[in-house]
Amino acid sequence: MEQLLLNASLREKTGVRGVNSSLRTQGIVPAVVYGTEKKSLSLSINEKEFVSIMKKGHNAIIKLKYDKVEDSVIVKEIQRHVVSGKIIHVDFYRVSLKDKIEVKVPLKFVGEAYGVKTQGGIIEHDMREFTVRCLPSDIPQEIVVDVTNLKIGDSIRVKDIKVEKVEIKEDGERIVASVITPKEEVIEKVAATPEGAQEPEVIAKGKKEEEGAEAGKEAAKPAAEKKPEAKK
Repeated sequence: MEQLLLNASLREKTGVRGVNSSLRTQGIVPAVVYGTEKKSLSLSINEKEFVSIMKKGHNAIIKLKYDKVEDSVIVKEIQRHVVSGKIIHVDFYRVSLKDKIEVKVPLKFVGEAYGVKTQGGIIEHDMREFTVRCLPSDIPQEIVVDVTNLKIGDSIRVKDIKVEKVEIKEDGERIVASVITPKEEVIEKVAATPEGAQEPEVIAKGKKEEEGAEAGKEAAKPAAEKKPEAKK
């Protein structure tokens, strides 16, 4: 892997309010470098130079040069402003070119799946990156996943992907991508019934029962109220 050179300066006024903001207005980004049992140092880097290097890959090995010292580093973290997206801080991690490290590598999906193109299926991407272990010089910028031959019901698992000189530190059974059948929208058809079609029948029945009950009461009322004639 190509090593890229990035110049940096030691940053002495750390923790002083407003200093970092002042640096950023000048196109300078605060940074820190740590790792390999050396002490952590606060640095400042040129924003444009750093952005140019990042275009060549997030996992690029950078030769960080400052105060007559050169460290081989990778970018561990980039902090951005929540609104503008501008870089506000960078963490560099020192690496030994002889020792393996673990890093995250993005996946790049290529090809149009047969199940999508011919069978009308839908492709699902279940993973977007792998954690890998390898020498810094062997870190891939991306891992290519070819989905061309996937039919409906097929899937690619982590164990199906091999990368030379790289150990993938993910569960081999995890699905990376798959093609599934589109979910059909099932519409339940209910027979249309005129609104209130049965209502008159129910009401009529109720009225008849009510009228019958009233009639019974009226018929029974005189009999109940009739008093026997007194004997003379």
